Amino acid sequence: MTGTTTTDAGTLRDALGLLKDREQVAARLLESSAKHSFDPDKELDWDAPIEDGKWFWPPELVSLYDTPMWRKMSEEQRFDLARHEAASLASLGIWFEIILMQLLVRHIYDKSITSNHVRYALTEIADECRHSMMFARLIQRGGTPAYPVPRFYHNLARVLKTVSTTPGSFAATLLGEEILDWMQRLTFPDERIQTLVRGVTRIHVVEEARHVRYAREELRRQMVTAPRWEKELTRLSCGEAARVFSVCFVNPQVYANVGLDRREAVAQVKASGHRREVMQSGARRLTDFFDDIGVLQGVGRKLWRQSGLLA
Repeated sequence: MTGTTTTDAGTLRDALGLLKDREQVAARLLESSAKHSFDPDKELDWDAPIEDGKWFWPPELVSLYDTPMWRKMSEEQRFDLARHEAASLASLGIWFEIILMQLLVRHIYDKSITSNHVRYALTEIADECRHSMMFARLIQRGGTPAYPVPRFYHNLARVLKTVSTTPGSFAATLLGEEILDWMQRLTFPDERIQTLVRGVTRIHVVEEARHVRYAREELRRQMVTAPRWEKELTRLSCGEAARVFSVCFVNPQVYANVGLDRREAVAQVKASGHRREVMQSGARRLTDFFDDIGVLQGVGRKLWRQSGLLA
């Protein structure tokens, strides 16, 4: 009887400690949000002319960079491909952020509405709304079509987010945020890039840093307290999300829209050692973190390897 009571008391202390830590992290993020949040409609000059000779995306991050096809392309065609890939990535970002907003709303549905944790989740949802509108406006300003993910994966995401565990939701959040964040951190200081694109990526990097901290801290807590079945499902769903993400990262229609052979372009991207290194470098900080907290295990790890994001 005494042993049971002591165990229960210890479990209660641990739970209270996690709640306190959660509230402290959220309080710091709320303070940061109050100091460093942006209104893209006011911060950026959307009416400024497109600058001649400047890229919409760093050439080294364009999917075909350093392939035989890239070497045969004219400079004008390379610039055009970068512009369309920037639109494709912005479209992917909107898709992920809409999924993320749904997952966050579900996460806070049964939590205390006066807690810092919920207040920050609502703050993040507001950030993501602005980001989605900002990306949509950038696509329009670049003069390209939007590039939605293929219908199959659009509908598969409905299933993934429906069955997602709480830790699975935060793992998917980090997958959608950290690789694009790595690329954007290379983009916004790059003077070769269009001023508008640099402004968009700067705002996104500053605000996403808070989102990543929130998701990382919560996922770390969840992987300590979740039951075994939930951890296993999280590993599986996260691995499948990584596979879908890598397939959808650049819409193949961008190649046709700049006058390239779509099938050949896709084949050369898949065979590109440079592209593989770019994607794995972008994911490395995330995969190291996932490995550290026990997400990259079993079948989930195999799916990550199949995605090409993990060596």
